[in-house]
Amino acid sequence: MTKTKTQGAAALPLNTILDGDCIKRMNSLPEASIDLIFADPPYNLQLKGELHRPDNSQVDAVDDHWDQFSSFAAYDTFTREWLKAARRLLKPDGAIWVIGSYHNIFRVGAALQDAGYWILNDVVWRKSNPMPNFRGKRFTNAHETMIWASKSEGGKYTFNYEALKALNEGIQMRSDWVLPICTGHERLKDDKGDKAHPTQKPESLLHRVLVGSTNPGDVVLDPFFGTGTTGAVAKMLGRDFIGIEREPAYRAVAEKRIAKVRKFDREALQVSASKRAEPRVPFGQLVERGMLRPGEELYSMNKRFKAKVRADGTLIGSDVKGSIHQVGAALEGAPSCNGWTYWCFKRDGKTVPIDVLRQQIRSEMQG
Repeated sequence: MTKTKTQGAAALPLNTILDGDCIKRMNSLPEASIDLIFADPPYNLQLKGELHRPDNSQVDAVDDHWDQFSSFAAYDTFTREWLKAARRLLKPDGAIWVIGSYHNIFRVGAALQDAGYWILNDVVWRKSNPMPNFRGKRFTNAHETMIWASKSEGGKYTFNYEALKALNEGIQMRSDWVLPICTGHERLKDDKGDKAHPTQKPESLLHRVLVGSTNPGDVVLDPFFGTGTTGAVAKMLGRDFIGIEREPAYRAVAEKRIAKVRKFDREALQVSASKRAEPRVPFGQLVERGMLRPGEELYSMNKRFKAKVRADGTLIGSDVKGSIHQVGAALEGAPSCNGWTYWCFKRDGKTVPIDVLRQQIRSEMQG
């Protein structure tokens, strides 16, 4: 069911696939109304003739009319126009992802910078199951490049660092993502049993993009919607989407696909929050509330040092005075120290990190 979100005098057609030219459609939407744009524009592959496998069967390559441009200049003009329309739509702290191949991504990157976007990262999607190079005259083209950019240099874009780290088994997410291309049940087919779209993106790719750079309730625009991967994943993750697609066949497939998608329940939509986004709790608040008492001893995690709590929320240990961070750093001879993870206290014979008390206060503040 379509819902709308009012932006000034206009309303956003949320969870809708709009037909027609993407630039005209974007220009018809209210300014500064979109949180994130994911764009998979035509690659301008410049294919010359048909491509065949060693057994002489023809490769189903991207040779559709929407990927054909008369020249690089024509493609550059198109790129500048849609990027300008997209930037108008982004909120001040909005961001954009653009995916492409070596045929177009460098031209798109230059246009992004010329348009005033601020590039945050380029991410290499390394395909774990790429199509081989049948002619054997070049390297197997096993990756595509995504550019992630904020609307402007000072934009406070969304980045769910802890959530991406959790997706990666507790390791900081890198800028090279190894994910398979669409195969099997995920590859959508038309009535003839052929690929419904030649460049359908895997849901795993969009899942990582949306979990990492949006929050539930955000509005995601895809101006080259195709068969609707962005919309399907957005719906699952509790984001609103707007798609633009001029090809009727693709719209039909996308609408049928998205209608079958179920949104995750509210609890499942929650992701690991950034520690920077959590409420700040001064160590002194633990002392004020009696969770720790003046004169009580704290112990380092490595059991090498101890310090006493003072009434003002500072520590003293081995003639060193200061905050939990300063004293820990001084005792270890280190340039810095996270006192919350460094210090422990004892209760009933057990050693407990002081961060447990901070989390208790945070849960009270948020609950």
